[in-house]
Amino acid sequence: MDKQLLETAVSKVLDEMRERPIPLGVSNRHIHLSQQDYERLFPGQPISEKKALLQPGQYAAEQTLTLVGPKGQLKNVRLLGPLRGASQVEISRTDARTLGVAAPLRMSGDLKGTPGIRLVSPWAELELTSGVIVAQRHIHMSPLDALILRVTHGDKVSVAIEGDERRLIFDNVAVRVSPDMRLEMHIDTDEANAAGADNPRATARLVTPR
Repeated sequence: MDKQLLETAVSKVLDEMRERPIPLGVSNRHIHLSQQDYERLFPGQPISEKKALLQPGQYAAEQTLTLVGPKGQLKNVRLLGPLRGASQVEISRTDARTLGVAAPLRMSGDLKGTPGIRLVSPWAELELTSGVIVAQRHIHMSPLDALILRVTHGDKVSVAIEGDERRLIFDNVAVRVSPDMRLEMHIDTDEANAAGADNPRATARLVTPR
């Protein structure tokens, strides 16, 4: 095949791939626990998988906890696995008001200076001194996805959420690139409600870079 024709064909395929919808994951409030904190809250019980998530190796566990804040509580908050090096609680702004916790907007793992909360299981209670955040909206992707989409780890992009009648563009969407990740955008329930993303036909498309 002529080199120019081949380059044109490859360019066309890449353009089409850039236009494909990005899988959209709506993250309800959830908890990540360290091994030590898990063993205190669920003594003698191995963590068990309830449902696999799209990201490889990650899952919703059977175990749930109650979050108790200064103003209120939230019951049956799902634990996600596998266990981590540090415990972390991810909630929405609405959840934060219910609990009375001033949770800052952060990327997962950025826990310095964050507030704590009380975790309650049927067997024990645990007071976290920090770790409560509202998760920054973000897109997980592999290095190949990043190459196709012309972005790099740490970039901030704009993404259009297209539902039936509530199309919304989210700015400052963080790009997270890793060989262990699959293409998926994560937003919380407040953001999903604003964009009508509870509709199963809702899609996400990259707006920037062009």
